[in-house]
Amino acid sequence: MNTITSGNRGSVLIVDEMHVSLLPMLEKIGYVPDYQPKIQRQEIMDILGNYEGMLIRSKTRVDDELLKNATQLKFIGRAGAGIDLIDEVVAEERGIVVFAANEGNRVAVAEHIIGMLLVLMNNLLIADRQVREGKWLREENRGYELLGKTVGIIGYGNNGAETAKRLSAFGCKVLAYDKYKVGFSDAYATEATMKEIFDKADILSLHIPLTKETFQLVNSNFLNSFANDIYFVNASRGEVVVLEAIVEGLNSGKIKGACLDVLENEKLSQLNQKQKETFDQLIKSDKVIFSPHIAGWTHESYVRINEVLIEKIEKLFN
Repeated sequence: MNTITSGNRGSVLIVDEMHVSLLPMLEKIGYVPDYQPKIQRQEIMDILGNYEGMLIRSKTRVDDELLKNATQLKFIGRAGAGIDLIDEVVAEERGIVVFAANEGNRVAVAEHIIGMLLVLMNNLLIADRQVREGKWLREENRGYELLGKTVGIIGYGNNGAETAKRLSAFGCKVLAYDKYKVGFSDAYATEATMKEIFDKADILSLHIPLTKETFQLVNSNFLNSFANDIYFVNASRGEVVVLEAIVEGLNSGKIKGACLDVLENEKLSQLNQKQKETFDQLIKSDKVIFSPHIAGWTHESYVRINEVLIEKIEKLFN
């Protein structure tokens, strides 16, 4: 373990698996990295008082208990988008700056969403499986084009804006709603109300953090508010969506297809009975495609996230 040393700003504890390029990047701006990706929660609590910074990804929940000994901690950075794992109020009370590398994986997320939509709307998984089984079914696998579709995007931050940029290149009309922004229409999306999205969208893509406001935002009432039957995409946070409502929408036809990169419980071996029943129905549907929370998880973004973290540390403390 590296402790704070004279001649440098101090040590940074890295508690998750991250691309090793992070270590020389931290050293270059004057910090001593302490890379402990296998460290457990109690161990973090025991040693956190020795560090000026901590960098996390997804395994560590940062709350008052974890920070009780963090007397020297100045910042907590998350290698990824969103800071729902961090109690911002507690951190602020302790004078700790919190930030995430939201910009680092926005291209990866946007490209992943496009890929999922193209696969779903063109029946590529179904057709591939059938051909491997010796079936050559052309008419049954006739697909739909993105061109001319109206896409509703909820949340117009880094990922939402980058996704809008990609979708507009396919000839989509993009309507974007963001509760906390106004006047953000640009070349790729038009600012809209939720009512306009409910009335006009053919495709819905979520780009919102997990908060008390967004928890289970997408339920049956929400989905039934759409005038059109829609394709549904969630690459944000699983707990934003009530998965039972997705099953209901698929059964009723309100949802033409769903792209799910995230789930309410991503520990598939630990699903409760209700979650297992819902998941079993989803995996039986050819109208659903999954990926294991990898929308922002490319080889390029793995490094880019580190670059964004370093840029933010430098900006905040130089």
